Amino acid sequence: MPGPVTPPLLELVSVSKTYPGVQALDRVSLRVDRGEVLALIGENGAGKSTLMKILGGVVEPSKGMIRIDGAEQASLTVAGAMAAGIAFVHQELNLFDNLDVAANVMIGREPVFGGPLKLIDRTALEAKVTPLLRRLGVDFEADTPVARLSLAQRQLVEIAKALSLEARIVIMDEPTSSLTASETARLLKVIAELRAGGVAVIFITHRLNEVEQCADRVVVLRDGAVVDELARGEIGHDAMIRMMIGRDLKSLYIQPARAPGGAVLEIAGLRTQAHAGHALDLSLHAGEILGMAGLVGAGRTELACAVFGIDRPAGGEVRLEGRKIAIAAPRDAIDHGIFLIPEDRKRSGLVLESSVNENISLANLAAFARGLLIRSGAERRNAAEQKVALDIRTASIDTLVGTLSGGNQQKVVLAKWLSMTPKIVIFDEPTRGIDVGSKSEIYKLMRGLADSGIAVLMISSDMEEVIGVSDRIVVMREGRIAGFLERSEFSEENVMRLAVGRRDLEEAEAVAC
Repeated sequence: MPGPVTPPLLELVSVSKTYPGVQALDRVSLRVDRGEVLALIGENGAGKSTLMKILGGVVEPSKGMIRIDGAEQASLTVAGAMAAGIAFVHQELNLFDNLDVAANVMIGREPVFGGPLKLIDRTALEAKVTPLLRRLGVDFEADTPVARLSLAQRQLVEIAKALSLEARIVIMDEPTSSLTASETARLLKVIAELRAGGVAVIFITHRLNEVEQCADRVVVLRDGAVVDELARGEIGHDAMIRMMIGRDLKSLYIQPARAPGGAVLEIAGLRTQAHAGHALDLSLHAGEILGMAGLVGAGRTELACAVFGIDRPAGGEVRLEGRKIAIAAPRDAIDHGIFLIPEDRKRSGLVLESSVNENISLANLAAFARGLLIRSGAERRNAAEQKVALDIRTASIDTLVGTLSGGNQQKVVLAKWLSMTPKIVIFDEPTRGIDVGSKSEIYKLMRGLADSGIAVLMISSDMEEVIGVSDRIVVMREGRIAGFLERSEFSEENVMRLAVGRRDLEEAEAVAC
C-alpha cells in the first residue's frame, strides 16, 4: 500500500487581488515543493510583485487560499511569513548605510550579552555572519561599512541576510541584476546547495539563461494570471520569451539603418581617480551604439562619471567633434550635449516623490523660465509631447515617478535628456530590472537615437544585450581597455576572455560547474 502523499511545502489556490479598477492577480494557483527551484517569470506588471507581497504578508489577497505544509490560511502576516520560514532577497535593497555588513545581515536579531541593559556581542555577531560571506565568496568583511560597498556588493549582503534566516522558502527577486559572471556563478551554486538541503527557492529574474541553468520548473505570469508552466525538460529560452510576450527573441533587436559616421567623442589618455595608473583611449562615432562590457569594478561606470563631470579625471583629455573640451561638472557635459542615464535611476536619475512632468523638465528648467518663474504651460506641453513620443505609460504627467514600472521610469530619465539636444547619450545598465517587453522598447529607442545621428555608449553587464544591441564592443578589465570587437567577432566567449582573461575565465567556469 502506498504511503501518505506529502503535501507541497507551499501552495496557492485561486489567489486573486483586486485594487480599485485593477485586477492585479486573477485566480493564481501554484505550488512549490521541498528542494525545488521554481522560476517565476513575466513582464513588469504581470503580477509577480503582488504575488510576492502576499507571500511576505505585506498584502492580503482578495480571494483564495494559501497552504503551508497542507495547513490552510486565508492570508499571511509579515510575522507569520517569517515564522513559516519564508525569506526574501529583495531587488530594492533594504540596507542601512550607517551600519556595517554584520549589523545589516542580523538587524533585529543581534546576539547580546549583559544584564538588563543589553549590549550587542560583536564577536558573536561577526562569527555568525562571516561564514555566510565566505559561502558567497565575497571580497569584503563583516565589519565593512555598507556605505563603502558597490551596488553589486550590497546585493550580496541582501543574499547573506536571507541565508542567515535558515529559511525553508527563499524568494529571490532579481538577485543577480548587479552581479558579475563569477558572482552569479557562485550564487547559482548556493541555490543548488539550498535545493540539496531541502530548501525551496522561488527565483524571479529577467535573465532567462539563469532560469535555464537552475530552475526545476517555470511558471509564467501574464496580466495577473498563470498562462503556462514548463517542466525541467521543457525549459528553453525562446519558449519562455514567446510565453511572456507572444513573439520571438529576434524581434527585440533592431539593425542599424545606416553605417556610423565620424568620431564625435574622443577620449585620449584619460585616467580616472579609481584607476589612475591606467590611461584610456577610445572613440565614439555618430550614429553608432558602442557597447561597453566588463565585470563590475572594471572601471566602466567610473569612465562614464569622468566624461559626464561627476568625477574629476586624474589626467588625459576629452575631445568633442575634434575640439578639446573641459568638463569640471555635469552642467559642463550637459551644455556640450553629453548626457548620462545612470545605473541606479532611482537614486541618481529621478526624484521619485516628484511628478513625471517635474522630472522631465528638471535638467532644463531655464528653457521654461521667465525670470524667476516657471512657465508651467510650456513645461507641461513638453512633458506631454515626451510622454507620447516615448510611450510613457501613465494616466497623467502629474503621476509620481516612484509609482511607475522600471521600464517607464527609464523612459522618464531618457525624456529628460531628449527634451534638450543630445550629441552623446551614455546608458549605464539601461535595462537593469526591466522586463523583456520593456527591454524591447528601450532597445528601439536607443536604435532610434543612433539612426538620427546621436552617438550612444551603452554600458551593460547583460551579455546577450551587449552582443545583440551593439554595433561595436569595447571591453574593460581592471581599469584598462582590454580590447575592441567588431560585429563579425561578437561572441560570449570573446567578450568574456577580454573581460576576465583566460585564466580567470577558466576559474569562473570551474566555479559554475
